[in-house]
Amino acid sequence: MSLDTTVGPRKGLRERVGQSRLGTLLVLAVTAVVVMAGAYMVDKPTETKAGGVTAVDVAPGDAPPPTIGKPAQDFTATTVDGKKVSLSSYKGHPVWLTFGASWCAACVAEAPDIQAAYQKHLPEGVVVLAINIREDSAAVGDYDKRVGLTFPTIADPDEAIASTYRIYGIPAHFFIDASGILRLVKTGGQSPAQMDAALKETNR
Repeated sequence: MSLDTTVGPRKGLRERVGQSRLGTLLVLAVTAVVVMAGAYMVDKPTETKAGGVTAVDVAPGDAPPPTIGKPAQDFTATTVDGKKVSLSSYKGHPVWLTFGASWCAACVAEAPDIQAAYQKHLPEGVVVLAINIREDSAAVGDYDKRVGLTFPTIADPDEAIASTYRIYGIPAHFFIDASGILRLVKTGGQSPAQMDAALKETNR
């Protein structure tokens, strides 16, 4: 009795080469997808529950960094409506110094809540002073009008004030008591409850 040893027609050279090329292209395609997904995850901004934070690269200033329990660094600037102000001019009032920008999604998201908190705590003498970085006065003034912000705002296009306060992410919030002492520092979007708590802590 003889055994049938036939295993079917052998694949030709062209067929084997074609399948090999297809396999290589498939591997390359899958690798590209994995790399792109990884890059997306790395570049995706970190967000907090209260609205997130946008990282900014600001060169530190020459002055000592802001320190809780010590006087907040004074500065003089002109608001977008043409009024010259200094931080020290608000002595006797709790000051909420907030850094942001109209191009920062987290800042835009919390702006209505800052406006509401400002109106709520205005009778207590609380001052809200906003610093918009990397924007000129015209852009900041237009943004304030569109959003309906009524507290004083300063444009900081060259990041002079931001560098003094060592800003590394926006929104950033500095709560200063009536005697000019820095009491709290918060980076990232704040909820209305967090805003109220910080102002209460500053104004006690």
